[in-house]
Amino acid sequence: MWKLSVSWEVVNLIPTKEEWNKALTERHGENLQKRFSSATVAVCGLGGLGSNIAAALARAGIGKLILVDFDRVDITNLHRQQYKADQIGIPKTKALAENLREIAPYLELETHTVRITEDNAAELLHSADIICEAFDNAEAKAMLTEAVLTGMPDKYLVAASGMAGLGSANSIRTRRVTSRFYLCGDEVSDVSDGIGLVSSRVMLCAAHQAHTVLRILAGQSET
Repeated sequence: MWKLSVSWEVVNLIPTKEEWNKALTERHGENLQKRFSSATVAVCGLGGLGSNIAAALARAGIGKLILVDFDRVDITNLHRQQYKADQIGIPKTKALAENLREIAPYLELETHTVRITEDNAAELLHSADIICEAFDNAEAKAMLTEAVLTGMPDKYLVAASGMAGLGSANSIRTRRVTSRFYLCGDEVSDVSDGIGLVSSRVMLCAAHQAHTVLRILAGQSET
């Protein structure tokens, strides 16, 4: 009887920072990648929207992400959020930071495990160029939108409204509300309607938000 013996050698395949930057530059071009890598983007809320936004931006080579959320990973989050089963109970800021470092080892991260309010929003977000609103609570969405649009007129806000249910993927869209305010989603569906949040449709909206960030940095805008 023949026995097959297999030995596995653990090899560190993480690219060097130079290799990482070279690959991104070859993908996006030198000028565009410089814009991405010099940008700071805040993601407020790290659930189905925010965790997917952050993952997409990390893969695109954004230089720094500010992650803000007060919550911990729960089993009910796993069907649509960028967390793993062994991270249940861990603060979302810590768990997502771990996952993002696996995706983009040279990404700069700033985490705040707090509930963002009208009183601390300016302090938490002062260094961000673009702010992504990624809450699933209407009051929190309104609070952050008001805080940014009235108190931070030099910053861009990319918000979301309507991504629940099994509606057509084609109804998720991006609309420029003002020169510095973009809204992604179908603007109709509510989390309390029907079956609520579905992974694929939430990810579609998150992708719209992440893509809007990249378009802003590229100097492009919606009509």
